[in-house]
Amino acid sequence: MRQKIARQKIAFFTTVMAMSFASFAQSGGASQVEMKGSEGTSLVGDVKATFNQPWAMVFLPDGQSLVTEKAGSLWLLDNNQQKRFEVTGMPDINARGQGGLGDVIIHPDFASNNMIYLSYVERDPKNDNFSGAVVDKARLTITDSGASLSERERIWTQAPKVTGNGHYSHRMVFSPDGYLFITSGERQKFTPAQNMAMNLGKIVRLNEDGSVPEDNPFYGNGDITGQIWTLGHRNLLGIDFDSQGNLWAHEMGPKHGDELNYIEKARNYGYPVVSQGDHYSGVKIPNHEEYPVFKAPVNAWVPAISPAGFMIYKGDKHSDWTGNGFIGGLSSKALVRVSFSQEDESNWQAQEAERYEWGQRVREIEQDSAGHIYVLEDNDNGRLIKLKPAH
Repeated sequence: MRQKIARQKIAFFTTVMAMSFASFAQSGGASQVEMKGSEGTSLVGDVKATFNQPWAMVFLPDGQSLVTEKAGSLWLLDNNQQKRFEVTGMPDINARGQGGLGDVIIHPDFASNNMIYLSYVERDPKNDNFSGAVVDKARLTITDSGASLSERERIWTQAPKVTGNGHYSHRMVFSPDGYLFITSGERQKFTPAQNMAMNLGKIVRLNEDGSVPEDNPFYGNGDITGQIWTLGHRNLLGIDFDSQGNLWAHEMGPKHGDELNYIEKARNYGYPVVSQGDHYSGVKIPNHEEYPVFKAPVNAWVPAISPAGFMIYKGDKHSDWTGNGFIGGLSSKALVRVSFSQEDESNWQAQEAERYEWGQRVREIEQDSAGHIYVLEDNDNGRLIKLKPAH
């Protein structure tokens, strides 16, 4: 009898220990990820936290960070990138298809004003079948007991709202001189990318309060047209400035032909007239080379990598990568590193330098103020991973 009780105690203790270890591993406490590089590099990443359909991340000046989940949650992470609070005061999010809560960035003067910017998808109150992306500005307050948003204000609306639930894009970045750039997808409608009365299929440039700068290329031609910085885009899910202040953005091509573009004021990037890919129906699209009036990509991927998230690395923790671009790959399940070179002022080149794979879709890449690199996996149970220097 005593032996039976002893065996039961041992079995119970073993079960508890196994459950505790599984819980600890799932929380990222001791988990590591090995990433194999296409050029022989081996990377190791430490798992810091786990999210449901994470979409974007931004670091605060004090080392804390914010992470969005597509369903509508905004998380504040502590200095060790562990979940601290779910932020309250958020807008109501109705996630469908590719749309939901999207990007989050901070104001250039966040240290003094605590302002952040959120992009998300809004349904048309008059017809639920119609939707579009919007951007709100809000003040973030953090206390010992929680984090909340206040003074939330709409500063931009994707126009017009249309049917379907794809190609919102709604990535954001501030320029070194303080202007807000927003990517606006063509919503799988093709022709709006060339329609100057719509801000679909465009990159827009705004002042920090959402007003239109007077030196925008099409200023004075109406509120919507005045926002436009570039046109002829498809679905732009990554945008960043390099250390010299040059603007870069990538976009998903149709069937293959994903693009990395050097963004120049007032240029037309050609979609849907030209593309390095073809329509899913099999209909051919002329390449950029056939119509040189359109700005051609600096690099294009055939087969597709399905780019999402973009960062040009400006730190020195990974000194061999300073100045390189990092693109998350969804269908390619990879982190793609790109090196840049320039023959002259207008002739840029960007080559894929290496591709790191560990069998997961990659949604986002960010760096903290110390130069550490973090990646966010896509889908449910998407992990936040801190990369260690390559070896």
